[in-house]
Amino acid sequence: MRQPNTTRRRMLQGMGVGGAAMLAGCSGRPDLRAVEPTPDVAPDEPAELEPAKPVDVDRIAADPRDLPPPITRDEPATVPVTLETEELVAEIEPGVTFTYMTFNGQIPGPFIRTRVGDTVDLTFRNKTSSTMAHNVDFHACRGPGGGAEATTVAPGEETSLRFKVTYPGAFIYHCAVANVDYHISSGMFGIILVEPEEGLPEVDHEFYLGQHEVYTNGETGQKGHHQFDFASMAAENPTYSLINGEKYAITPGKYAEMNVKTDETVRIFYGVGGPNQFSSFHAIGSVWDEVWSQGAIASEPQRYVQTTPVLPGSTAIVTMHSPVPGGYKLVDHALSRVARKGALAVVNVEGPENPEVFDPAE
Repeated sequence: MRQPNTTRRRMLQGMGVGGAAMLAGCSGRPDLRAVEPTPDVAPDEPAELEPAKPVDVDRIAADPRDLPPPITRDEPATVPVTLETEELVAEIEPGVTFTYMTFNGQIPGPFIRTRVGDTVDLTFRNKTSSTMAHNVDFHACRGPGGGAEATTVAPGEETSLRFKVTYPGAFIYHCAVANVDYHISSGMFGIILVEPEEGLPEVDHEFYLGQHEVYTNGETGQKGHHQFDFASMAAENPTYSLINGEKYAITPGKYAEMNVKTDETVRIFYGVGGPNQFSSFHAIGSVWDEVWSQGAIASEPQRYVQTTPVLPGSTAIVTMHSPVPGGYKLVDHALSRVARKGALAVVNVEGPENPEVFDPAE
């Protein structure tokens, strides 16, 4: 007897998923199992780690819905922005702690929204509890270091900077002190959007996501406190590849915050801090209806793109919709980063079944 799709979906959601099974293509049949390859060489013994530390915050992942609304004004304005750097212990996944570096206590840092011709009035503050100097380099800023030289401050210090945004697009900002790769890998990056004068096309939902790699002295999933590992970073061999700073952060198992209805339009601003690896950004079960590569919103978009590369230190603006309900996994299609290292987010689409478009046999 054919099982109703809605009943079957609820059953599968209740079963829970993890690791490689979170990828599409894994069978739901209990008699089909993935075969784990036997390594030819025994792996090295994992390093001994300190016990997991008490966390400063329960959540380091930015809420993907937390971004200012589209700009409706038709004249330039002064946009006040406050960025406060903060070093925080939080969990990458349960039982695994790490000392992050953040803008405003979240990864990625706050989404900054402006319009061509606006002036950003920045207050930049380094908390007294910090252990090192920080600054910020805006890819949307014409000026030495993108503002990095003017904003370098020691712990407990504050400075200010004003700059005019003169070209449209979605641009990365990041810390740019010495050991810039260390600071970005630890979480210090975000997006500043400069809307064109005519604004952006209207959509039903906007979401904000950011990907970066974390290099530690432990193995992926090893319980304890992970210290940053410079040798792994130099070898470009990350322990984790994360979307919004935590393993599988924006998913039903954690923060299921990207919820839409069938046929609603979604715009996603996707930034890659890196510091080293680019993302092959893909929506499993869909395509990107439009892609503005590198956030170049002044250019014509590509249409119906299956996977788009997002370079480290760059962005993509993509749109999508779905006429079929379900969970749509957003991944880096370098798929070991999803199954092994955490690069996954999920858009949950609710609405009536649509057998004319998608009609599974059971």
